[in-house]
Amino acid sequence: MSSSVLGLVRASHPEPTVAVTGVAGLLAAAVGHRPAGIVAVLLTVLASQLATGWSNDLVDADRDAAVGRTDKPVPAGAVSRRTLALAVPVAAVATGLIALTTTGPAAWCVLLGLASALLYNRPLKSTPVSVLPYAVSFGSLPAFVVLALPGAPAPPVWLVAAAACLGAGAHFANVLPDLADDARTGVHGLPHRLGPAGSRAAAAGLLLAATVILVVGPPGPPSWTGLSAVAAAVAVPALGWYAGRRAARAGGRPVAAFRSVLVVALIDVALLLASGRVV
Repeated sequence: MSSSVLGLVRASHPEPTVAVTGVAGLLAAAVGHRPAGIVAVLLTVLASQLATGWSNDLVDADRDAAVGRTDKPVPAGAVSRRTLALAVPVAAVATGLIALTTTGPAAWCVLLGLASALLYNRPLKSTPVSVLPYAVSFGSLPAFVVLALPGAPAPPVWLVAAAACLGAGAHFANVLPDLADDARTGVHGLPHRLGPAGSRAAAAGLLLAATVILVVGPPGPPSWTGLSAVAAAVAVPALGWYAGRRAARAGGRPVAAFRSVLVVALIDVALLLASGRVV
């Protein structure tokens, strides 16, 4: 039992799962949720992230085995496909049920984001519109958090747009380490069509756009804190890609670029917290 649980944890993509769930909790605090509301947001987003991660490893099991990804739990034998096939619908149903403890519009919104993420795993991952599910799913996250407030207020357009840009940038950064392996197994999403240089440029531009929108979107002039965040959104991805290149030369997987996205996301949430109430 303990080995199966560990395999499920590994298959959930724990780094982004913890980061996205934590960001959702911080955002819930920023928009004025009470403690019970923050807990509901955290549990809903956690369930959604688990369903997405498990679905991804289930769908990609054959490709991961074909390219020798022994770091992945299914090819390594840490968790079975049958276990993942059972876990995905359980987590998906839990997402909807927990979301219903907030508001109806919020529940529909988070389910839209989950459906978009699952559609990325199959069949949109290998199409020219592979970036679209990332934009929709990330954009739906702050919309869900705001709609989960009593009365379901409309989320600010600038907040949703910034999250969509952040998600789209994450897509390009996330795929960079796997471009060669994906090509060998027939995956040809938008980053694969743009190539490494185009994907790096797209990721950098989208991450910068997300931060700029968060700085100029709210009422009032940009603050020095906001301008500092813009500078960080330029520097952090550059450092991430430099670290990734060094890891690749040393024979490791260049995952630093995607980790830099998580750092920028945390910077953006900190920017929101420093700016006061969002709605």
